Amino acid sequence: MTDYRPVDCALHSEYELAIMQCRRLHLTWPGNDDAIRNEVVMPTDLYTRQGEEYMTVTCRDGQIEHIRLDRIIRHHLA
Repeated sequence: MTDYRPVDCALHSEYELAIMQCRRLHLTWPGNDDAIRNEVVMPTDLYTRQGEEYMTVTCRDGQIEHIRLDRIIRHHLA
């Protein structure tokens, strides 16, 4: 069982559009160590794994991150 909470369809569509238009996003989310990350990223993919939705992003330093959508605290176009 997962604690994943689906995100609003409009928000999901915003993420899809940012990917299609190659637009950077400014995101805030808890990292793997639960430290809050606040970065401008390039979203590259949305996918579902075991009933949870994720966004693949490339950070400015080239690092690839997989962020669970319901863990994103804040977002806006960069």
